[in-house]
Amino acid sequence: MEKGGRIRINCIFENLVTFLRRCIFYVLSVGPIPYHIAFIMDGNCRYAKKQNFMEGNGRSVGFLALLSMLKYCYELGVKYVTIYAFSIDNFKRQPEEVQSLMDLMQLKIEGLIKEVSVVNRYGVRVHFIGNLKLLSEPVRLAAERAMLATANNSKAVLSVCVAYTSTNEIVHAVQKSCEQKWEEISILDASGSGYGLTEVVLSEKDERENLTNLIDIEKHMYMAVAPDPDILIRTSGETRLSNFLLWQTAYCSLYSPYVLWPEIGFRHFLWAILNFQQNHFYLEKRRKQL
Repeated sequence: MEKGGRIRINCIFENLVTFLRRCIFYVLSVGPIPYHIAFIMDGNCRYAKKQNFMEGNGRSVGFLALLSMLKYCYELGVKYVTIYAFSIDNFKRQPEEVQSLMDLMQLKIEGLIKEVSVVNRYGVRVHFIGNLKLLSEPVRLAAERAMLATANNSKAVLSVCVAYTSTNEIVHAVQKSCEQKWEEISILDASGSGYGLTEVVLSEKDERENLTNLIDIEKHMYMAVAPDPDILIRTSGETRLSNFLLWQTAYCSLYSPYVLWPEIGFRHFLWAILNFQQNHFYLEKRRKQL
């Protein structure tokens, strides 16, 4: 009986907290709401050391913090969320640590597509972004299953950057753009309407017309599935981007709270939104000048 009473009290308290949070979001919605928020989840290992946990436990607590941030984003009406889950540089760590990270990643990816997960509750489509060929086969297959299982979700989008660095993304996009442009010129040449572009020296005008341009490159970026982020949040007080979304964050509001990732909470999320709203019109003005 006493246990049932505690459960009811907890349920009432949770409902009250949810109601108050939604009231705050209603007030915030009077101002501009970010369309896309990106997260660098920094500090899981330091949190584990701070709490005398095993290293894997720090990442598990960090995953719970991620679920909370996703819930806040989707309740507020943020359509796109991107997280930096695993850098290509992380493959340089000890093989045992890399394998442990792969195992944990596979477990969490499979958890994302369970019926009761935050992904299905909010109708979120999941994309895995990066050089997926570098992942272990079980993780890559789990990622492909998650993308397939959520392909019909359309209310929001979660982009998970794994085996990713921004420099790798840019090189990949330039290579693909050049390959596509060369293929287009070769097809025109073969049909007789390419003016022998592959065999003769082009005039300056022709060169300009057939060069790979910005639009060509951007459509081949891994992150072409989402608009540029409005806010980038990195925990631990670090102000480095660590090779994450370098192309996309030129006019993005940066927020670096002095908490480790597992410690991030609603107040930090709220402050990031208020900071964005304060600077929104200036950043939009600069973006439109491009």
